Amino acid sequence: MFIDRREELSFLDRLLTRQQPGPGQMLLLYGRRRVGKTKLLKYWAQKSGVSYTYWVADKEPAALQRRSFMAMMLGMPEEQATAFDSWPALWRWLAPRLAEKQEKQILILDELSYASAADPALLSALQYAWDHYLQESNVVLVLCGSQVTTMEAIMQHQSPLFGRFTGQWHLQPLPFSSLSEFFPTWSVEERVALYAIVGGIPAYLRWLDKSLTLVENIKQVILAPGNIFLSEPELLLHDELRDLSTYRAILRAISKGHHTLKAISNDCLIGSSSLTFHLAKLQELRLIERRLPVTLTTAQKRKSKSGRYHLSDPFFRFYFRFLFPHLRSLLSPEETTAHIKSELRAFVGYSFEKLSQEWVVSQTRAGELPFRAEAVGSHWSRRVQVDVVAVNHQRKEILLGECKWGEGKVNRQVVRELIEQKGAKVRQDLPNGEAWTVHYAVFTRAGFTEPAATELAARQGLLVDLVLLDAVLGG
Repeated sequence: MFIDRREELSFLDRLLTRQQPGPGQMLLLYGRRRVGKTKLLKYWAQKSGVSYTYWVADKEPAALQRRSFMAMMLGMPEEQATAFDSWPALWRWLAPRLAEKQEKQILILDELSYASAADPALLSALQYAWDHYLQESNVVLVLCGSQVTTMEAIMQHQSPLFGRFTGQWHLQPLPFSSLSEFFPTWSVEERVALYAIVGGIPAYLRWLDKSLTLVENIKQVILAPGNIFLSEPELLLHDELRDLSTYRAILRAISKGHHTLKAISNDCLIGSSSLTFHLAKLQELRLIERRLPVTLTTAQKRKSKSGRYHLSDPFFRFYFRFLFPHLRSLLSPEETTAHIKSELRAFVGYSFEKLSQEWVVSQTRAGELPFRAEAVGSHWSRRVQVDVVAVNHQRKEILLGECKWGEGKVNRQVVRELIEQKGAKVRQDLPNGEAWTVHYAVFTRAGFTEPAATELAARQGLLVDLVLLDAVLGG
């Protein structure tokens, strides 16, 4: 079963008919491991009706990679394939033979970073093949890889392939809407909690058992001895980093709720200069992100020291928050599951905030908000913190949203605190705050009391429960 990826498939299909800048097309498609690159490309190639060849590089010497590649291109056993002594020699032989074919053909080179690491001459050889033969051919050449920084470097000025790509796509995890296709019988509440734990990584969603409940999946699948979930983050870190103990300590600190440079430093006992270096590396790998209050202007963001560090990947956040501390403990899966259950509501609340922000983004794109937001995020200062904020600096309009993932219904006091206290304090943080028009929204898991709904309706505020959130984001 292939799920979603409609936008990506449409983009790939256009490569087969596009004639600009030439009939030949060269695409760079990359993204973190398990995000579904290979499955997407194979599905697209198979359904296209076009002749295609798929080759994936292994971590092995370049000579073996070249022999493996030629065996795949010629459709023969590896031991019978020509053993070229270099990539330039291979492509000087292969490129003209590909270019002379009249029919459209797709050539997918997967895990290119492994091949270029084994022999950097591969990229120069591809440049020669493209410049002299393939750009005017009927070849659609797709270069794919999981090491994000390496793949992005291929597009930079110093790379032999700089300026050659006719398309690029950074493949992202699936959206929340896709979860209903993986788990059609689950409630929206369970799907929100699941999204908080594994996000939209297709492989993780397939590893789970849709016939079990969320808690049963945690106990019987995620925590099962030998399960891939328990080793997955370590495998990803080993592929990209050295000095893993330091990076583990930083990721663990952030997962516990330490988001400022000082708080992370105190928890890890790492000096600020060394910590800054390691944080920059984690940002480069897209494992963490530095966030700023969405209310800051562009000029303020350049000088701001209000940055907070967060884990970008939901499963990394879940792993370092709950699983990593227990890997070497004596707790049984039952005890670990009980501990996770006791703290899961607070953990999921954070992801509910992110989904609420996505709801606001979706609604502003659809023109359903009172104004068109320029940016959506959150706001914090010494005075106040607000979960969901949408802002338009030019029109001086702002939406302030409160998120409640608790079991009880939102009451009137929550609405009043949002409007009378948080709204007033945010105005103080904004330049010329009294000139701003402020709108309000409350996002809730359990619904609203009638007085709360009346209070917010009187201010033309938005009441967003799980039914409404799922109607917009659930697909």
